[in-house]
Amino acid sequence: MSSSTTAATPMAKQQPRSGPLARTSRSTATRVLAGLLLAGALAYSTWSLEAFLPTGLSPRTTYVSELAAEDQPYGTFFRTLDLIAGLLVLAGALAALLGRTTPLGRTAPLGRAARRGWLPAVGWAGIALFGAATAADSRLPLSCAATADPGCLARERAGDVPWTHSAHAVSSSVAVTGALIGMVLLTFVARRHATAPRLALARTGPVLVVLELLATGWTLASVAAFDAGRGTWGLGIAQRLQLLFIAVWLVVLAWSAVSEARRE
Repeated sequence: MSSSTTAATPMAKQQPRSGPLARTSRSTATRVLAGLLLAGALAYSTWSLEAFLPTGLSPRTTYVSELAAEDQPYGTFFRTLDLIAGLLVLAGALAALLGRTTPLGRTAPLGRAARRGWLPAVGWAGIALFGAATAADSRLPLSCAATADPGCLARERAGDVPWTHSAHAVSSSVAVTGALIGMVLLTFVARRHATAPRLALARTGPVLVVLELLATGWTLASVAAFDAGRGTWGLGIAQRLQLLFIAVWLVVLAWSAVSEARRE
């Protein structure tokens, strides 16, 4: 009798961890995470407001970052939104990494990823890197718009620009690299996961990844052409598609997280 009572006691203490309260807590955490990603994606897409603002920059030929250049009329506005977008996405990714459970594979925290699968952890780390680099991007603005201002282009090629101007290219490249890592790995995890057929990310993620890779290739080719003095090759269109596909993928990721939380 006493041994049975003793054995039952630990089990009784463990039940609440997997009970309705724990499930509700995980569901709430996942919804908060999804909300952060959705808000981040929305803020990251506010460059599209250029359609309604007299920026004086052509969406076909200019970098999106040039909207936030220090000499542009709406530079402060776009830099502030970039900062907010980066911080929101970073917060969501860190919540996924540090939480007890996360959507799309229910990976353990980063320190225990080796036991529970490292792919989701690295994928979320890529999204965290994207968020951090996007926030840094806003603090390292271009000083002027080289694609639209010959004087700015001459100063840029002569190295007569602030260090933040040059550093911006690095932070932007890091942001896109982080986004690609997250997109590829988390989409792969969604496809492999047991509930994959019912997840939006498993259905549309691969298409978005391919489109993002194509847009990135187009952007890189356009940058090379511009640097070589051969025109822009639709640089503005290519980069705007690149950013659009990242934002749409973040929305799909957030929706998939909420969908999985509803099934728990």
